[in-house]
Amino acid sequence: MTTYAAGLRVSEVCALQVGDIESAADRMCLKVRQGKGGKDRYTLLSPHLLAALRTYWRDTRPRLWLFANRAGTGPMEIQTAQRIYYAARNAAGIAPEGGIHGLRHAFATHLLEAGVDLYSIGRLLGHGHLSTTSRYLHLARSKLTGNPSPLDLLDPPS
Repeated sequence: MTTYAAGLRVSEVCALQVGDIESAADRMCLKVRQGKGGKDRYTLLSPHLLAALRTYWRDTRPRLWLFANRAGTGPMEIQTAQRIYYAARNAAGIAPEGGIHGLRHAFATHLLEAGVDLYSIGRLLGHGHLSTTSRYLHLARSKLTGNPSPLDLLDPPS
């Protein structure tokens, strides 16, 4: 959910720290530390994701790393995150095509379809060049209005 809602790379979601969640009403963002190219950036924090992360925090009480390794001494391994994704994908009955990175592509494509401009999407994804973000143009089916996180566009679970 975090990967899709914020458009994160798997390495970025694994490296999230509890302090990277900025949930003040005037902020509502996640800080991405040392993303690709060693650059920090901010991305969206969906109210739905924040609620889920608060529940997760109450259940697990992570200290430094939001998603810690089994020993709690460091971030979750990338391979562990990928295995969790594959298990969830298979349990949901989704065709076994693509990996966890597809959630990042879906984030960008769904924002584009929701009418968010390419420059803003590129900034959220941490792209250095607009040409990198423009590859999502061929994936988008329509242009709508608004600027929500794609997670907020999903129907709530019944």
